[in-house]
Amino acid sequence: MRFLSFRFSVIALCFGILAMATQAQPESEQRLLTIDDLMAMERVGDPQISPDGRWVAYTVTQKNLEEDKSRTRIWMMSTDGGEAIPMTSVDSSASRPRWSPDNKYLSFAASRGEDAKTQVWSLNRLGGDAMQVTDVKQGVSDFAWSPDGSRLLLTIKDPSPAELTEDKDDDDKPQPHVIDRIQFKQDYQGYLDRRRKHLYVYTPGDEAPVQITFGDYDDEDPVWSPDGKSVAFVSDRSETPDLYYGSNIWVVAVDEEKHRLQKVTADSGKERSPTWSPDGKSIAYISSTGPDVGGSALTPTRRLALASLDGGERQILTPDLDRNLSDPQFTDDGGRISFRLEDEGQVHLASIGVQGEMFRRDLEGPVTVRDVARKGDRTVVLAESADQPSNLYTLSDGYLTGLTSVNAALLADVARPEVEKLSFASADGTEVEAFFVKPVGYEEGKRYPTILWLHGGPASQFSYSYRDTAQLFAANGYAVIMPNPRGSVGYGEAFAKGTVAAWGEKDVADVLAAVDHGIELGLVDGDRLGVGGWSYGGILTNYVITQSTRFKAASSGASLGLVPANYGHDHYQLMYELEFGLPWENRERWDALSPFWKVENITTPTQWMGGEKDWNVPIINSEQMYLAMKRLGKETQLVVYPDEHHGIRRPSFVRDRYERWLGWFDQHLKTP
Repeated sequence: MRFLSFRFSVIALCFGILAMATQAQPESEQRLLTIDDLMAMERVGDPQISPDGRWVAYTVTQKNLEEDKSRTRIWMMSTDGGEAIPMTSVDSSASRPRWSPDNKYLSFAASRGEDAKTQVWSLNRLGGDAMQVTDVKQGVSDFAWSPDGSRLLLTIKDPSPAELTEDKDDDDKPQPHVIDRIQFKQDYQGYLDRRRKHLYVYTPGDEAPVQITFGDYDDEDPVWSPDGKSVAFVSDRSETPDLYYGSNIWVVAVDEEKHRLQKVTADSGKERSPTWSPDGKSIAYISSTGPDVGGSALTPTRRLALASLDGGERQILTPDLDRNLSDPQFTDDGGRISFRLEDEGQVHLASIGVQGEMFRRDLEGPVTVRDVARKGDRTVVLAESADQPSNLYTLSDGYLTGLTSVNAALLADVARPEVEKLSFASADGTEVEAFFVKPVGYEEGKRYPTILWLHGGPASQFSYSYRDTAQLFAANGYAVIMPNPRGSVGYGEAFAKGTVAAWGEKDVADVLAAVDHGIELGLVDGDRLGVGGWSYGGILTNYVITQSTRFKAASSGASLGLVPANYGHDHYQLMYELEFGLPWENRERWDALSPFWKVENITTPTQWMGGEKDWNVPIINSEQMYLAMKRLGKETQLVVYPDEHHGIRRPSFVRDRYERWLGWFDQHLKTP
């Protein structure tokens, strides 16, 4: 199934050595991972190398159970290694660290003070207090320094009426939502109105920023041209944006009075992630050639494209690379473009010449690359493996060298389960892969209670990454199977489209085949099986338990029940229309996709979970499935997290969910 030969070299070996270095304790002295450990773990993100290449700034996020909040701090350390230096305090969160081009200042986004909006702040790299740079009433969504450091590019959402008024007493008074859009809901945002995100340029010291993009469109992902005269950005400026799942790359002239726009791409799908060539003559970007439908398997392969600013035809640089690409970046000499590459349970770092020649993998093996920062001859990657959470590494000549060691002390004496990625045949002969996680303390020849854990998407994949849920289950005596069934990315476009308008068919066969393979291996106890997941992982759980009676426990999180009930209630109406057709014209298909109509088939005790304010996959689905099971006299439980959306964020709720998952599976898979 592989389309290009792998170069499994010292890169993977080096990463493994770095991972093992944190496990200093002898096996006999190692302990089991606990929920307390997971709650204490910190998350590294957003590496940014200074202009001189000597420093890397990054974020570290930590949960605080006392305050029941998560806090993010910015840190800095030498790219040669050494001690990390905290740049912001623990009193408030800060994000998006960005260096000024003169190398003197480190800027970031933060909201400081009661009811404060997010603004841009800046501090001297050598020390001192941070100074507030912007004062935008509705706050700033994003920012970037101009190449000469004289101006800031800001992304700002139009103000609400409450933000425009000077009467503070009116700020908290509820107002009716007046709707005139087709796309009128968004998880975490609520009801949508005509307020849009636009681009502004701000010179520090001026009274106000200057708006440079306009109209009833959202303008996002902006990036300065090398000469600072233009900005490339992403926007859907079609006649009916709410009915078109696409976007284009545009360029706006910053200093021209009318801010002339140039359309760089041509309505071929969802074009995103623009990056300028060093000479400013072309833009590389990620291109799709058809409707990109949210998280659905309709999503076409994301390929690397190059467009000239002189009006020449665009060039697809990776036409035969049937894998998703992301985060393109030019090398300093402009001769190559690097990107992240999803491939069969791995996320590699790869690059290609600007004529589409000399493709190579610069970092490969059992690794997931989360982010990359480059400056001159310095490359810093944020990477993780199956037994190590994300940390920063320098990459040079194919070798990884560790920079940060976040969580190393916490996990030094924690035993890790063995994780293997194995392939097997599904019912129709299709080759499928899954990660098999052996329980900590695994004994050859012994079978274990097993949890089939399913990923979201479905256009996603399990990869060589630190999965806290699997680690927790394995520490508590479970084998865990994490399959990449049809609908998953990383295995080619045809594989990803294997569930288009056919949810719960081939993917169910694939995940059941994973269980069968685990039984063949002698790992899985077929009489003590659990299944669960979140989002599409919960949806697939519903299809599994309405088609199979093999499972003794299930936990379905943020899942679907009666699919037509979600049309107009969640934020996926266009995705549904493109994949399933209109519900009143295709009622048979919509009903066939609804696990609710097969609830009588469920024999598995099922735990239903979700966020109260989830408009991605609304809690109404779990409520209806729970009530139906309860009405039928079947064992079930409903857990609703107040004020939570699709992702559970409040630390106390994160902990509660871990505890409830373990409690539910222990009750049904371990109790005699």
